Amino acid sequence: MTQTLAPTTSDQVRDAVAWAVESATPLTVQGHGSKRALGRPTNTTATLDLSGLSGIVEYLPAELILTARAGTPLAEIQAALAAQNQQMAFEPPDLTALLGEPAGRGTVGGLVASNLAGPRRIAVGAVRDHFLGCHAVGGRAEVFKAGGKVVKNVTGFDLCKLLAGSWGTLSVLTEVTLKVLPAPEDTRTVVVRGLSDCDAVKCLSAALQSSHEVVGAAHLPAALAGHAVAGAGEAVTLVRVEGPGPSVDWRAKALCSELAGFGPTAEMGRDDSLAAWAAVRDVRPLVEPADRPVWRLSVPPMSGPAVVESLRPHGTPTAFYDWGGGQVWLTLDGPTPAEAATLIRAAVAHCGGGHATLVRAPEDVRAAVPVFQPQDGALAALSRRLKETYDPARVFNPGRMAEGL
Repeated sequence: MTQTLAPTTSDQVRDAVAWAVESATPLTVQGHGSKRALGRPTNTTATLDLSGLSGIVEYLPAELILTARAGTPLAEIQAALAAQNQQMAFEPPDLTALLGEPAGRGTVGGLVASNLAGPRRIAVGAVRDHFLGCHAVGGRAEVFKAGGKVVKNVTGFDLCKLLAGSWGTLSVLTEVTLKVLPAPEDTRTVVVRGLSDCDAVKCLSAALQSSHEVVGAAHLPAALAGHAVAGAGEAVTLVRVEGPGPSVDWRAKALCSELAGFGPTAEMGRDDSLAAWAAVRDVRPLVEPADRPVWRLSVPPMSGPAVVESLRPHGTPTAFYDWGGGQVWLTLDGPTPAEAATLIRAAVAHCGGGHATLVRAPEDVRAAVPVFQPQDGALAALSRRLKETYDPARVFNPGRMAEGL
């Protein structure tokens, strides 16, 4: 039977970690468990449930700073930001539908630990670029603080950058401080219709290289386009601009004109734009069928279509593109999950390099197939040394990212 530890204070988290270290009991570290199906299964007998460690500690709208306990629901934070017309600019995705979890269960600690960001990442960076500071408990049951509450904090090693994206394998976050930004006054999307994947990434590249401050660049083939643009009926290439109303109006019209050489263009207003980008952000085009493995590829933007095309002799790929083509969401029907992993990672390596993450798959598949991109010898050795340094007893989410870590 799995034991659950449910601390409500930082001191209780420290005590729980001390017990785990002393008793050599590995812990599954989680908030509400919204991402429990992402990553390798952990072989643990105890769960450290941080959902009770909740609440906004400090929010200073004028300073664009928010501090919250790790178990604070993202919905609570987003509501507080919206009341001040502000936002987390990196556009955190809600993958609960994709992962088969109830909607709205993500926490700010899980957001930082996963370092997941949405379509606006191409313009403003990832979570770690907005992660200013934290309080945490390390693998020796010591409480520590890293970073601060100002943007230009350059004293010492930037431990926050290391913890972001570590999936709870190095330390237990108890409190995080994020930089927030004003929400845009207006949002509009230029839609280019009917493009092939190859022509679409060329179109997106042209838009991103323009002077129009593009903050979203995605492409959905005809089979998936209806998930983002109602009644699309053909492929759609989406280019988003944001900002003051008059500026957005001028830039959208300019992009329509400049991109017209690629295909028919049109503008989507604010409401339709918000709906379209939410679908892209949350990977809704690939939610169904729910038993199909879903991959996330990070590749050179112009290489995305070549990766997908190279898989066609081996199965039936279904994919759409974000980040100007640099992020590919993909399924591959036909091969076994193990064969698909080998084929997909070989295609990525052949087409310019990058990495491939198995975001959704049954537990037995995630136990047998490397979920995160396998590391080469030197990088794997560095990861082992980091684990030994920050979690020497290996009690934090052991094996979540790779076997033996």
